[in-house]
Amino acid sequence: MKIKNQIRRINTGAFALLDSIVQNGGHTIFGYPGGAILPIYDELYLWEQENLIKHILVRHEQGAAHAADAYSRATGKIGICFATSGPGATNLVTGIATADMDSIPMLVITGQVGRAFIGTDAFQEVDIYNITQPVVKASYIIQDANTIPEIVSEAFYLAKNGRPGPVLIDIPKDVGLEEINSYTPIYQQEITKNKRYEYLFQIRYEQIKLALTLIKQSSQPLLYVGGGAVLAEARKELIALAEKFEIPVTTTLMGKGAFHENHGLYLGMLGMHGTAYANFAVSECDLLIAVGARFDDRVTGKLEDFASQAQILQIDIDPHEVGKNKIPHLAILGDIKKVLQQLLKHSSLATSYDSTQTKFWRERIIKWKERYPLIIPKADSELSPQQIVNRISEVFPNAIFTTDVGQHQMWAAQFLKCNIRKWLSSAGLGTMGYGLPAAIGAQLAFPNSTVVCISGDASFQMNLQELGTISQYKLPIKILILNNRWQGMVRQWQQSFYDERYSHSSMKEGMPDFVMLAQSYGIKGVRVQNLEEFVSIESDLMATNEAFLIDFQVHETENCYPMVAPGKSNSQMIGLSNELPLSLGKKTFT
Repeated sequence: MKIKNQIRRINTGAFALLDSIVQNGGHTIFGYPGGAILPIYDELYLWEQENLIKHILVRHEQGAAHAADAYSRATGKIGICFATSGPGATNLVTGIATADMDSIPMLVITGQVGRAFIGTDAFQEVDIYNITQPVVKASYIIQDANTIPEIVSEAFYLAKNGRPGPVLIDIPKDVGLEEINSYTPIYQQEITKNKRYEYLFQIRYEQIKLALTLIKQSSQPLLYVGGGAVLAEARKELIALAEKFEIPVTTTLMGKGAFHENHGLYLGMLGMHGTAYANFAVSECDLLIAVGARFDDRVTGKLEDFASQAQILQIDIDPHEVGKNKIPHLAILGDIKKVLQQLLKHSSLATSYDSTQTKFWRERIIKWKERYPLIIPKADSELSPQQIVNRISEVFPNAIFTTDVGQHQMWAAQFLKCNIRKWLSSAGLGTMGYGLPAAIGAQLAFPNSTVVCISGDASFQMNLQELGTISQYKLPIKILILNNRWQGMVRQWQQSFYDERYSHSSMKEGMPDFVMLAQSYGIKGVRVQNLEEFVSIESDLMATNEAFLIDFQVHETENCYPMVAPGKSNSQMIGLSNELPLSLGKKTFT
């Protein structure tokens, strides 16, 4: 690649790293400098001068990882983050684990002490390679600058192909300075050819035929859709399949946006805080079609009772997921989008299928929807968080939403209507502090889109320093804090299962004034205590092209329902508007 200032452009390890990133389509990097990674940052300075790379300075390395993660979730591309050795690298670990649990492709570059000092307990030396082994898809320690082009291209390929995930490259300081005798870029097609990487599974016609036979024989089918469908960009095929056979659809927390959320066949999220009708449906279905879902414990409840009356068809790209928690009757390995395309292509094999055979099933679900809707408490002297989230969904119908973790996350999952890749939330790891830096990543990915961060007062304080990043780069993120002065979900569990012993879950003492805090960063902030106050500022909120923080003073003791208690089946929910029927058998609603 031709770059100006050739006198400074010696072909060093740092040059090879940045050139390889650009050659593989990387452009935006989130990071924080430090001693061991300074040779790379010195080279980065020149690449930014040429507008070949954009680096975003976060205020904490965890913020860099979460921002890179969200950039990937929003775009489908590989998010990139940099950190130095020692504490810089270890500060990334939570963000790496977050991406790993949710299968998010990410390239993590860490600086390391010089090769001669490795293993001597040198200043800011940690073995980040072994520390992160359980939470990365692959990792490398660069021992020779000449290997950088090959390793970076391989890392990009591994991060994105097959089941995606984070890949770490640890680069000693002197490797960044080391000269390369003859630098030549190496491209991904060369890597795949030489190392024979193959993530494509042959989708056999016999499996497609068997899957269609299961659908044809079913009278109470249900599509159970996870994050794998989002990663595979399979929304179009999923909707077509559901409509073709008139199959109701429920999604996991990660699967939000994979299916049209205003569609008549959509049942919302299932699981611990899922809708009653989604949980009833999974308890009563006779065919469960799991699409890119991993049967997580927060979804299944009591595992042996999950879809206990159903045959299970599992579609996934990762063979390790097949039968890990629940044994399927039929599994199809492959790219989810391509598998669904094959099912649609050969759908004529189900010629005797008649949608009227599921008519009774769909009518039962409609009755469940009518009898057990999600409840928005009536307004009183204090705001209900459900009110606010529901209103946000109306005000920002096309926004990209990020959340933190806790009650507000569940309310957001219940009431927000999202398109694909517009729901960014830590699902598997449940990482508090994710929402604000994730909003930064999403806004950098789509500068002209509205990005809304929904947080809780406890979660927000985990990474509130990233207000500085928002201020520096003038990012017009809307930050909405549901402030109940508690660690809300912890308080709810203490109330429900620990005899109201509220051990260290109150956040009242020491809580900052979020409005003044925002203003100290040059960000507009307001406090809202009732729905009328919110309505009065809605037009300003929508019109402004600047960051805006709202501190919603919501009801302190509002709980998130429905809820499946630990060890209970999904049909045994608490907190519904009506009492549960004694039986969910077929006679209940006839």
